[in-house]
Amino acid sequence: MNEVTDAAEVLKSLIDLLKRCAGLDLTARIDCPKAPGESSQPDFKVELAGPDTPLLLYRDGELLHAIEHVASAMLRLPAEQRDRIAFDADGFRSNRARELERLAADAVRKVRHSLTPYVFPPMNSRERRQVHLALASSGLTSASTGERFSRSVVLYPEGMTPPAELTPIGPLPDDRRSHPRQLRGPNRR
Repeated sequence: MNEVTDAAEVLKSLIDLLKRCAGLDLTARIDCPKAPGESSQPDFKVELAGPDTPLLLYRDGELLHAIEHVASAMLRLPAEQRDRIAFDADGFRSNRARELERLAADAVRKVRHSLTPYVFPPMNSRERRQVHLALASSGLTSASTGERFSRSVVLYPEGMTPPAELTPIGPLPDDRRSHPRQLRGPNRR
């Protein structure tokens, strides 16, 4: 067996375990949309469906994220490769991706208008990555801040530099102004 077949078997066994031990009434379709390493798309997409789908999506897909995390651990994927697996149910991921793109566009408008940093609500690492990618075309600098479950993305106006402890993502203009003492939003520092 090859790596792709082995990984698909591990994912099937996880779904069977959820059905058997947790009593979830779900069906799963496992797709390998591309050969590994070809693009930024996941190596595996697992679409879950069935009467217990609402349980997966409760509290912003918390159980769906947990299952995805367990799958990554079972496949022994290092943190930087966890995006190789994507679990979805009822289009939750695609709807969330559209919402994050809309939030990013709104944040760019707000930052350009107010000239103050914008702090997004806390989100998981995959969503923060999606936000950073959505913000990349704006030419503004973004960085992640906070710890563990309160990590969020901060978008900075043109010419403003993130604090030294944050790793900026995106272009840093030559005219670097100092960071404001206090960020606006839910994660004040």
